[in-house]
Amino acid sequence: MELIIITGLSGSGKSIAIDALEDIGYYCVDNMPPTLISKFFHICDKTNGKIEKMSVVTDIRGGELFDGIYDELEEMDKMGVNYKILYLDSSDEVLEKRFKETRRTHPLLDKEGFSTRDAIKKEREKLSTLRSMASYIIDTSMISTSQLKQRISNIFLDNISKGMLINCMSFGFKYGFPSDADLMFDVRCLRNPYYIEELRNLTGIDKEIKDYVMVDPKADEYFNKLINMIDFLIPLYIAEGKTQLTVAIGCTGGKHRSVTFVEKLYKHLDESNVYVSVNHRDIQRHKHI
Repeated sequence: MELIIITGLSGSGKSIAIDALEDIGYYCVDNMPPTLISKFFHICDKTNGKIEKMSVVTDIRGGELFDGIYDELEEMDKMGVNYKILYLDSSDEVLEKRFKETRRTHPLLDKEGFSTRDAIKKEREKLSTLRSMASYIIDTSMISTSQLKQRISNIFLDNISKGMLINCMSFGFKYGFPSDADLMFDVRCLRNPYYIEELRNLTGIDKEIKDYVMVDPKADEYFNKLINMIDFLIPLYIAEGKTQLTVAIGCTGGKHRSVTFVEKLYKHLDESNVYVSVNHRDIQRHKHI
């Protein structure tokens, strides 16, 4: 039986994540104290196959009970429990904005008397070790609810035992770096379709943009060197036991050049029978330069 442990920073989207897992067939429980996870797992494991996939959210809301998370993970390792950790992250600025917009209180505010920014910083420090242990990390700072649900479906809808998932992401540098990227490449050195009026409102998914970008011999050479490096690195990461690799390719606005490269990279990896997903983070944004 599969067990997904969802954790991460308050306000980072854990409720959305567990809803997404429930939508694809996971039996889900929110706000579970860590010391109950293995016990609940064994209860579900004895249902004669009625529950094959389960997910729990455990986080700082548990107060002192949450301090037992590391002992519980160690115990589950000894028992051979098949679990993965999904860690949701976000920037301090975005988290603070979300708390203001929802008028919700950070869990550490009542207990410690911090400001919201102080509480976020304290929680980040407290979870730093757990973040380093995560099987999957998703930074939700720059993605919508629907994009988060799609990312989770890409990871877990198929079969997580397939091995490493490679997430190919396009983004715009003007909107910030993707903090969950393992490898990041900059294609702003290639010619920009934005300055051609009839191409400006198209995206790298459109043939006209692909042709404009890739007709440049330098773009073709760049891409060939890119896939040679990634093809070389994939077996090394798999041998290391890595379960997720995010390859981020950025241009100025995340609409043209980066999308073109990510689409080509996705096609290359998919044809190589690699477990791969694609995410165009900023393609829907209206302002590009």
